[in-house]
Amino acid sequence: MKKIKFISKLSLIAFALFAIVSCDDDDDPVKQPETIAEIAAATPGFETLVAALDRADLVVTLDSPGAFTVFAPTNTAFQAFLTANNFASLEAIPVDVLKQVLLNHVVAGKNVSSGLTTGYVNSLATYGDTNLNLSMFINTSNGVEINGVSSVTTPDIDATNGVIHIVDAVIGLPTVVTFATADPTFSTLVAALTRESSFTFVNTLSSTSTPAPFTVFAPTNTAFGNLLTELEVANLAAIPTATLSATLSMHVVAGANVQSTALTNNMTITTLGGNITAKTTGGATLTDANNRVSNIIAVNVQAVNGVIHAIDKVILPNLQ
Repeated sequence: MKKIKFISKLSLIAFALFAIVSCDDDDDPVKQPETIAEIAAATPGFETLVAALDRADLVVTLDSPGAFTVFAPTNTAFQAFLTANNFASLEAIPVDVLKQVLLNHVVAGKNVSSGLTTGYVNSLATYGDTNLNLSMFINTSNGVEINGVSSVTTPDIDATNGVIHIVDAVIGLPTVVTFATADPTFSTLVAALTRESSFTFVNTLSSTSTPAPFTVFAPTNTAFGNLLTELEVANLAAIPTATLSATLSMHVVAGANVQSTALTNNMTITTLGGNITAKTTGGATLTDANNRVSNIIAVNVQAVNGVIHAIDKVILPNLQ
């Protein structure tokens, strides 16, 4: 009898242990958010972003293996964007537009803040019905600023499929003016474009309708400095208004988004101010009516309404 009782006690203990283990197995811990989409959904302040991703059918994208770098706007940032663009609500934004705006916050690859440098990268947004990705200008001279409109407030939220950087403003689809004003390399060009109240360059180049798209050959600050020496004038203000207007027109092609790969040797390019000649032998250059040669030193900064190529010499109209 004692042996039977002993076995019975062992059986009861074993049953109790099995019951405890079974309870533990049924009570699995809650799965922690890991992907970019999961982290966004679990983070207070991202409710509008999550709703936008869902409406644009991008949740699956940001839940996929990636990797992605996402500049994530807060609820406050989205509300400011809606107000500035006269949208009553998120639902008032056309879905195709909303999708492109959201993709303009995503860069392929995992880029932590310490690895970001000043310069251009491509977002996942595209130009029109093409596969050309829109550019994004990142300025790290004082924190991290994107396209001159949005700053990183909280960097490096790690995810299994990339990284999230919280930003304080929605990064709208950039025009060629967006990049001209955001990139300090073009500050003198912007000063020239806005020197006279009668100039309409900025309004024109901000347009996404006809005469867009534009191809802009953008002189750097150094190029403008060299022009002042060449013309023997003290500063930008000393250039006669008519001359400055005609000069700026020589840098804009209307009705064409000409990527660098479309340039051919001895190609005639018709700008708003007259013809120039592209040459591709030994490096891409532009020759104006005065036989002055400008080197194309950076290419294919793609905006929603055109493309920018940086040049090292200001193009002049016919001075004869």
